[in-house]
Amino acid sequence: MIDLAKVGLKDFTRSAKILIITNTIYAFVLPVIDIFVASYIMRNSNDPSKVILYQLAIYVGIPITFLINGYLLNKINIKRLFSLGMLLSGVSMVFMMSLKEINYFGLAGAGLIMGMSFGLYWANRDYLVLSTTQDRTRNFYYGLETFIYTIIASTVPFLIGWYLMKGHGNAESISNEAVNSGYRVITTIVFLITLLASIVFHLGTYEKPKSEKFIYFKFHKLWKKMIQLSVLKGLAQGFIVTAPAMLMMKFFHSEGALGTAISIGAIIAAVIMLILGKYSKPKHRLVIFSVGLISFFLASFFNGLLFNTTGVILFMFLLLMARPILDIAYFPIQLKVIDILSKLENRNEFSYILNHEFGLFVGRFIGASTFLIIAFFINADIALRYALLIIGSLQLLSIIIAKQLLRQQSTLEKELLEKELLNKEPIDEDTVITNPISVK
Repeated sequence: MIDLAKVGLKDFTRSAKILIITNTIYAFVLPVIDIFVASYIMRNSNDPSKVILYQLAIYVGIPITFLINGYLLNKINIKRLFSLGMLLSGVSMVFMMSLKEINYFGLAGAGLIMGMSFGLYWANRDYLVLSTTQDRTRNFYYGLETFIYTIIASTVPFLIGWYLMKGHGNAESISNEAVNSGYRVITTIVFLITLLASIVFHLGTYEKPKSEKFIYFKFHKLWKKMIQLSVLKGLAQGFIVTAPAMLMMKFFHSEGALGTAISIGAIIAAVIMLILGKYSKPKHRLVIFSVGLISFFLASFFNGLLFNTTGVILFMFLLLMARPILDIAYFPIQLKVIDILSKLENRNEFSYILNHEFGLFVGRFIGASTFLIIAFFINADIALRYALLIIGSLQLLSIIIAKQLLRQQSTLEKELLEKELLNKEPIDEDTVITNPISVK
């Protein structure tokens, strides 16, 4: 008989449930940020490189804000910082819509503000999940959260696409200004949603990290594997958020088609995530992670092979499957490593969250730069077609690294339990190495 976890909502604390509700409300904003901001830039500039430059500005803002957040946590309540992160996403969109021309300076400004939003949101969200959940419940936590997000992500793009193209009259003859006016209405709604999410979040009770040192240059050898995974994860994040919108606008030329295509298959993915989260155990994470990586590779393979409307549909369907499957395995693996090492090395959990973000940044920078180099020195179509395939192939290395990491993690955990070092004895200096990606 298969050994299943069968974890449910009853296993979560009240604060964890409020965090889930907060993220559910904010999930209505994320598809707008992920998809339609890129579509707005493409519609008003028809330049894929501007979309990637905007994305690069976001990725520059994220690690800087992670670092600033570490200092702010010593003085400001985590509730306020987390709420500010959500609110800034609305501010960034307002700034974007106020631009008279989509130029590089304006995009950099909007991107940096959005990067600050993501930095405050994700830095504090990672810690909040870490502090309100246990390892045995994290598969279900991320499965439930991904299920909710996928359902929302399958309906919001469709509704927004319909509103932008048909809610303003005939989609064939609609003017660019009419669509931009629709974007401004959506931006207002986004800001109101972030405000509501912030209010709900304040109903929970959360402890902030201890006021301790959080910048370190040396980490345990297990963390080196985690950083390698983060760099590879960042490679895909470099432009995978905006690539779907660029491909859809190239081959379908319509936000309506964009929204409809993204909705196809999303419900199936959502149900799979809920089942995986509820019944999978920590020992199943490597298999789940591998399936996600292979799905991502196949998505990039079919896009590169076909590079037409059929290829884009296959790409979107497989990507809808790959992203949540990867998240449901990756985040619990990351938090488990932090659980062990923060006690082993007697350090603030946020120090690992911060260092991990710099690993992601290196990967994102390489991923986005790969696209830009191909786009500028060859052309944007070649970049859209083959940069994804290059990164999808490199991502497969994560399977080998994750297998090694989980083996080392299991061995270390057993040794710590046997020697009762998990809560009592500090780490020996001979077991640490210099981390190649450290805060300077």
